[in-house]
Formats: sequence, C-alpha cells, structure tokens
Amino acid sequence: MNNYDTLNQYTKDELIRLIEIYAKNWLAMDGVWFQSVERKLGMDEAMYHDAAVWQSFTVIEATRIKEFLQLPDNSGVAGLAKALRLRFYANINEDSIEIDGNTLTYTSINCRVQRARERKGLPFHPCKSIGIIEYSEFAKVIDARFVCRCISCYPDITDTSCCCKWQFTLT
Repeated sequence: MNNYDTLNQYTKDELIRLIEIYAKNWLAMDGVWFQSVERKLGMDEAMYHDAAVWQSFTVIEATRIKEFLQLPDNSGVAGLAKALRLRFYANINEDSIEIDGNTLTYTSINCRVQRARERKGLPFHPCKSIGIIEYSEFAKVIDARFVCRCISCYPDITDTSCCCKWQFTLT
C-alpha cells in the first residue's frame, strides 16, 4: 500500500484534522530546535540560526504554494492573500487579512509560538527581525514588487490587540 492509498481511506474532515496535526508537529519541531540552541548557546546564537533557516524555508514554502495555486508572477495582493492562507501554520494560528487598494495587512491575532513560550515560562521570542525576513521573502516570491513593513511585532509592540501585524504594499 502506498501513501496515496493510505490517505484515500480517510474522510475530508479526517484529512483536515491530519493537516492540523502536521502543522502542529512542524511548529513543534521549529520550537524544539530553536530552544535547544537557545539553551546551549543563548538567544543571540539561536536567532542567528533562526534567521538563516527562515531565509531559505520561507522561499521554499512560498514557491510551493505559488505553484500549487498556479499563481502567475506578480499576482498582487489577491495572490498574496491566497498564499498567506495556505502557509504551514495558517490553520493553527488565528489571523486576519485586510486589503485596501495595493496594500495588504496581515495580522496574527493569536500566535501559538508566543503562547507556548508563555506557558513554559520563557520570555517571548523576539520575532520581529525574523518576521522581517520571513514575510518579506515570502511576499517577494508571490510578487517581486511587494515591500513589507512591520507594524507591530515583539519586541516592538505598537498594537496590543494582536501578536504581530505586517503590511505589504505593491510599489
């Protein structure tokens, strides 16, 4: 029996739950390796490696999503909105997308990473610098004309109603 045959035996609802499990497993692995480096070598070293990982991973993720959605190059805010909805963690984080002309605002209302660190008594992940890499590079794969700007992200919180907020503008 191959994997396709195995997956074929599940209902749509079961497969959706499985995708959620996969997303949580991926996010757990991301946190486990980060915390391992953080414990052994400190936050600065963990952040260095996190930046390197996201520099590569976000391009891979965006490229595969773009291919799956069959988005043309420079697919604008509509393409970015579709692609953001299919990110690995999109179905396990609470978020919102607002479009106003040539600008898309992405808000992570409830972030599992920060909530997990909070539960474990760890300081918040200083994710702004990583987010700039992650979101900028993701958006550029979808449409090279995007400029990404951080509106609010730890440690520079300007909007306490969310975990982070990013703005993408076509130039």
